Amino acid sequence: MSETDRISGKLRWSKLYTFSCLRPNVLETDGLHSLQGPGFSRVVYCNQPRVHRKKPLKYPSNYISTTKYNIITFLPKAIFEQFRRVANLYFLMAAILSLTPVAPFSAVSMIAPLAFVVGLSMAKEALEDWRRFMQDMKVNSRKVSIHKGDGTFGYKPWQKIRVGDVVKVEKDQFFPADLLLLSSSYDDGICYVETMNLDGETNLKVKRSLEVTLPLDGDVAFKDFTGKIRCEDPNPNLYTFVGNLEYDRQVYALDTNQILLRDSKLRNTAYVYGVVIFTGHDSKVMQNSTKSPSKRSTIERKMDYIIYFLFTLLVLISLISSIGFAVKTKFEMPEWWYLQPQNTTDLYDPTRPGLSGIFHLVTALILYGYLIPISLYVSIEVVKVLQATFINQDLHMYDEETGNPAQARTSNLNEELGQVDTILSDKTGTLTCNQMDFLKCSIAGVSYGVGSSEVEIAAKKQMAFDLSGHNSEIYSASMQNSRAQDSLENSGSDFGKSEIELETVITSKDEKYQKPMIKGFSFVDRRLMDGNWLKDPNVDAILLFFRILALCHTAIPEPNEETGSFNYEAESPDEGAFLVAAREFGFEFCGRTQTKVFIRERYPSSGHPVEREFKILSLLDFSSKRKRMSVIVQDEGGQILLLCKGADSIIFDRLSKNGRMHEESTSRHLNEYAEAGLRTLAFAYRKLEESEYSVWNSEFIKAKTTIGPDREAMLEHVSDMIEKDLILVGATAVEDKLQKGVPQCIDKLAQAGLKIWVLTGDKMETAINIGFSCSLLRQGMKQICITTVNTDLLAQDAKKAVKENVLMQLTNASQMINLEKDPHAAFALVIDGKTLSYALEEDMKHQFLSLAVNCASVICCRVSPKQKAMVTRLVKEGSGKTTLAIGDGANDVGMIQEADIGVGISGVEGMQAVMASDFSIAQFRFLERLLVVHGHWCYKRIAQMICYFFYKNIVFGLTLFYFEAYTGFSGQSVYDDWFMLLFNVILTSLPVISLGVFEQDVSSEVCLQFPALYQQGQRNMFFDWYRIFGWMANGLYSSLIIFFFNLNIFYDQAFRSEGQTADMAAVGATMFTCIIWAVNFQIAFTMSHFTWIQHLFVWGSICTWYIFLLLYGMSSPIISRNAFQILVEALAPAPIYWLVTLLVTIACNVPYLAYLSFQRSFNPMDHHIIQEIKYYKKDVEDQHMWKRECSKARQETKIGFTARVDAKIRQLRGKLQKKYPSLGVQNVIPPS
Repeated sequence: MSETDRISGKLRWSKLYTFSCLRPNVLETDGLHSLQGPGFSRVVYCNQPRVHRKKPLKYPSNYISTTKYNIITFLPKAIFEQFRRVANLYFLMAAILSLTPVAPFSAVSMIAPLAFVVGLSMAKEALEDWRRFMQDMKVNSRKVSIHKGDGTFGYKPWQKIRVGDVVKVEKDQFFPADLLLLSSSYDDGICYVETMNLDGETNLKVKRSLEVTLPLDGDVAFKDFTGKIRCEDPNPNLYTFVGNLEYDRQVYALDTNQILLRDSKLRNTAYVYGVVIFTGHDSKVMQNSTKSPSKRSTIERKMDYIIYFLFTLLVLISLISSIGFAVKTKFEMPEWWYLQPQNTTDLYDPTRPGLSGIFHLVTALILYGYLIPISLYVSIEVVKVLQATFINQDLHMYDEETGNPAQARTSNLNEELGQVDTILSDKTGTLTCNQMDFLKCSIAGVSYGVGSSEVEIAAKKQMAFDLSGHNSEIYSASMQNSRAQDSLENSGSDFGKSEIELETVITSKDEKYQKPMIKGFSFVDRRLMDGNWLKDPNVDAILLFFRILALCHTAIPEPNEETGSFNYEAESPDEGAFLVAAREFGFEFCGRTQTKVFIRERYPSSGHPVEREFKILSLLDFSSKRKRMSVIVQDEGGQILLLCKGADSIIFDRLSKNGRMHEESTSRHLNEYAEAGLRTLAFAYRKLEESEYSVWNSEFIKAKTTIGPDREAMLEHVSDMIEKDLILVGATAVEDKLQKGVPQCIDKLAQAGLKIWVLTGDKMETAINIGFSCSLLRQGMKQICITTVNTDLLAQDAKKAVKENVLMQLTNASQMINLEKDPHAAFALVIDGKTLSYALEEDMKHQFLSLAVNCASVICCRVSPKQKAMVTRLVKEGSGKTTLAIGDGANDVGMIQEADIGVGISGVEGMQAVMASDFSIAQFRFLERLLVVHGHWCYKRIAQMICYFFYKNIVFGLTLFYFEAYTGFSGQSVYDDWFMLLFNVILTSLPVISLGVFEQDVSSEVCLQFPALYQQGQRNMFFDWYRIFGWMANGLYSSLIIFFFNLNIFYDQAFRSEGQTADMAAVGATMFTCIIWAVNFQIAFTMSHFTWIQHLFVWGSICTWYIFLLLYGMSSPIISRNAFQILVEALAPAPIYWLVTLLVTIACNVPYLAYLSFQRSFNPMDHHIIQEIKYYKKDVEDQHMWKRECSKARQETKIGFTARVDAKIRQLRGKLQKKYPSLGVQNVIPPS
């Protein structure tokens, strides 16, 4: 153990902590839990893991799995997945029928394609699940120190841990299972735990062991250790635990304070010992997870309905064909003497035409099966895998810091990325990077710090862009009125000081005064740095402010040998930032003992730092209920001070009359900091007389040592007695560092029409601060906070009263939104987890959803992982729109799996979210490109590809039907079997794959410049029924043109040079040539973006047809049959063959070209206009017009910094119009 660990290990934190660390000095016999009945049957024998492997206990191992399949279930489940597709079911039936004599094709030609399609899809599923398995193995193979016996410990993989094992977890390691804390490196069994993976909170939680297990503080102590734990059965509740420990012939009550949950991390503590209670899927974090769902995209589900329609069409024409055949068989076949009707089988029996018709129905169902394209699924699988490869290799989504690229973990949902309506995001680790930076402060009513937060910088850049080209007009107009000009220059209005300075990023002399980057400290202001504060008239207040920064905390200093300074192990990132700031201001926290804190104070006047000693008398620690923290210290002069920091609303309520001198100015600064998206705390102090403190301390000790349910209330009452009559010192503004590019990404997603919800386990205040940081909230937005009220009624009545109150709040909020008449008004809904549990109940959830969707942004705080999943399910099922959930921790797995699309952040805190996700990215900002670029492309590619696929198969399939009608419904195909086999496999497959992989209506840069293009996917504009039936109608038209043009031209027309007419083989080959030319020209007209690959595939497919026809005709007549030498001897020498091909190709594609011309001329879509601008290079020649078009194309939104800037512009326009009507502002500033 290091020197620091030994020192910190001697600190008995339970003497300091007031609320978190109660340890009674006597046995809590009254507090023992009654553990009888269902739900409380678990028994754990400590240090005896083998007992739990046998019946009746037989608890599961610590092995976890997030895969969809295993060796046993893969075959049945994967086959079930494949035959959920309606088309596959049809082809399975057709393959079975192909084994009968009624089949028009050989059995192999039907079974082989089906086996290939299903096998390929199953192989893809197996590969994706194998990747999940390998990531599971990484977690299962982590090592932890386990007691092997005789007081010796050794490392074993997590998966080998068993219930009852004693494990030793070291600093910064994750807990491998749910443990009962026995002891720690601290003398009194305290340890710090980070639960970010469970609830998203970065604040460290304090856990404590029972007094009786404190002697178990070394490896040897466990040689003869035994005990029995009786507790609750496995359940998903993270915040409760009920159990008893039977040890040394006594029974002790257990609660959540002694429980260390799997996937939490040990912080600020050298090591802990614990005994395993829940393992593997019994652990609470795994209980909160759900099974890997089987997800299908909206387009794939809609494809089923198209298949139903085509299958209905198939059955209809098959019925027509079979009825026609039955009629022909009964009435005309007896006259066809050359068929010898007297010797026919049941397939052609004039005496039983009904039976012959039924047999022919089966033949027709197989023959016309080309209407339902089996190769469509193979092509889609190939296209999606290639699309996923492009996503994986996109360098714009590669994170250089971590080396993590974007990864499409499943390719089934690529097109779903282009149809997302609502994003449900975690906060910690997803939007934020868990780093706090001290940025600004207010001391004695004076604001310090000229730096800008990320939100301010982003908003200023956007405003400068929006007002570019208009400022000159404003000022030229103002120059026409010198009085207005003078007023603008000299007035102290907000216009001159606040709005205009938003146009550009702050440039001041302090920008030159930049020190090297210091983690946690981004403060820039010469007035407080390098001792300059000593010249300030408020020097005493500034000194006190710095001392509060350095003294009011519970952190532990750790010497940094490299820098010669200290690192701080703090409970929260805020505390760490305060201590770094104090050090940079010259007040370095350098040491702590059980009762003292040491500060090195640097003053320019003295060459060496002065080390001051402060005695800690009492510490009133922070809690989410108190929203403040106080420390009572005695300085070297004997003066006792109470130093307090907390939420401004709490602190201001406790100020004395003479302590409110700077309240108004400080409040104004706090509002400005909040507008900039910063987290704020107020600082105050109070001087205490020694006699006053002694009287209070006796009451405090009495409350602190009280045992029973009244203890917390007594402590709160005693704290209130001393935390009053405070004097306000100032306030701090800390930037919760957002991940790089988060505000810009949210702004772009909002412009794309996406709604963004934040679901976090953090406190409401923290969640609201982050809402301001990333511009989901802004000043002027009306916040609707739905919370529960405390009630003194009995439990059953209290629940009913609370529920009624929540319902009333929801109703009132909905009415307020409905009555709002301001079109620019924006509402934000903020709700906590306790209230959410009522709002998600069956009779209230739809009202909650109705309110939420009418709000511009929604923030759910203090929510459990289960609630995240429930909210996601409610939005998905209630709205019927596509949802995307994004998170980085184990607490996000439920919502990631529940959403239509799950995105995991591959950050530093574990890989659980990534393992459960469909897509993984390294930073939240990459979501912009994943959706707005790849989502838009993939949706449009897949939609066009499927529509084209149905078009070409309708063209091909219906010509078979027409020909059969002309041949007495005989079941005869006009095409050679090899033509039919190669149509979908080779001759038309590569162009459609190139469409699905390479098509771009606009470039990636344009997608990002015009995010409103994304709404084409949200509105499903390329795969609605209008477009689908349009393509089908196009296919019907083309099939009629191809068949009847060919039939009428060749019917009695000389074909060969000798004057012979064309036979069936020649007509069939010519019709097939027309189909190949028509459908390939059609796909060429569909493409907006050509690469050499598309040219190769489209024109190469046409060439391949001629090459095949040549080689096939050259083969033996046994193989080629009627097609022997057909190209060389029959088709190529006949001019009519080439003329018909040209005529039919033109006739088939003219209507589509006419439709495109009409649409682009009279009803162009957004991408049509952009394509024309880019084609004529107007974006280069006329930059002003291009910027104007970009600005006009923005979706009007109420969140994001664009909305914040728009609100500022409206405010600016209103003020200018009101004060200077002669300037004509309405004509100068563009409407927002």
